[in-house]
Amino acid sequence: MSAAVGGVFRSLRVRDFRLFVLGQIVSVAGTWMMVVAQDWLVLGLTGGSASALGTVTALQFAPVLLLTLYGGRLADRYDKRALLTAANVLSCGLALALAVLVVTGGVRLWHVYVFACALGVVNSFEVPARMAFVGELVGSDLLPNASALSAAYFNVARVVGPALSGLLISAAGVGRVMLLNAASYAATVVALRLMRGRTGPEHKRGDRVRIRDGLRAAGRFDLVVPLTLVAVIGLFGLNFQLTLPLLATQVHHAGASTFGVVTAVFAAGSLVAALATTVRSGRPSARLVAGGAVAFGVLETAVGVASSYPLSLVLLFLTGGATIFFVQAANHRVQLGVPPELRGRVLALYTLILQGSTPLGALLVGALADHWGVRWGFVIGGLVSLAAGVGAAVAGRRAGAVAVPVDDGPRERDREPSGERARP
Repeated sequence: MSAAVGGVFRSLRVRDFRLFVLGQIVSVAGTWMMVVAQDWLVLGLTGGSASALGTVTALQFAPVLLLTLYGGRLADRYDKRALLTAANVLSCGLALALAVLVVTGGVRLWHVYVFACALGVVNSFEVPARMAFVGELVGSDLLPNASALSAAYFNVARVVGPALSGLLISAAGVGRVMLLNAASYAATVVALRLMRGRTGPEHKRGDRVRIRDGLRAAGRFDLVVPLTLVAVIGLFGLNFQLTLPLLATQVHHAGASTFGVVTAVFAAGSLVAALATTVRSGRPSARLVAGGAVAFGVLETAVGVASSYPLSLVLLFLTGGATIFFVQAANHRVQLGVPPELRGRVLALYTLILQGSTPLGALLVGALADHWGVRWGFVIGGLVSLAAGVGAAVAGRRAGAVAVPVDDGPRERDREPSGERARP
């Protein structure tokens, strides 16, 4: 039993990664408290407008479309620890400014729009640097485990943050929750500065670091398929920042505390799946990625047609698990399909596709929910995701795509025809 536990948490033996995880748990918990508080604030300012909530979500993710590829270039060229420190300091300042407006009663909807967009700009540089930094801290051998543990701590925070936020909103108000979020960024900054290991870019000074090299590396067929799946499912299916609060308020007529429970149940399922994927020892197969997409599509559709609150909670738990299983499988297939010196730029493309589809999806689902109800947002998103997963499985079988070994870490074997090569 102890050996199994040690295997699950083996990357935590690296001191700098332990520091990083501790800082991130505090910071991400604050972020999820902020998500619930911000959504509740927008719904309160607008009388429950789904379109306004969709606009905030779109503005927060829209900068990803413009800036993330450049952010990935910076992550491959400069010290990731310095980039992450600067990003967290800026995020703290933005969160604090919005919190002051809320506490003093001066906040307006356009303020929320402006701060959401500004935070999106910072995240465009922070996300690819953070994702690539994990591999730099632990190395290729431990990367699948460390990546899965990163998803696990993210979802621990996603469970704790919304649950606390719902209670604190009821007890102390939205503004004080936002102040706590601003303070939480200090945990990551302190953890980054306490690290002893040497970090830096994979490239030597003077080397050319070009965005198009990352795009060219991501053009292989065995990477195009999971990236396309992420694009389709991100656009139609992964809009939970918008759909969960609408499900809680419009379908189940919930208050702030129940809204926090709905979000926490979804995150608890994600946490279980994240811990399950820590046993992964290498690169997932194309069939596993497609199967994860199919399972996600079926479960999200079921959420949309669920007739009772208890059944919705069960299905949301399972959907949360399917979400993280699919996203982690796609992430590992992409990340372990390229050499370390290209990971910042390829992960930036992955982030661009995953998060860049959110603005369009949020606007689409928000308009759909306003006209037909939020249930249709779940049903259509689930059916499209199901069709995409089936299509990816068929395409992979017909092409006979095989992973090309490019990193020095262990891999899960692709059980596809061994006599064929992936497309260049």
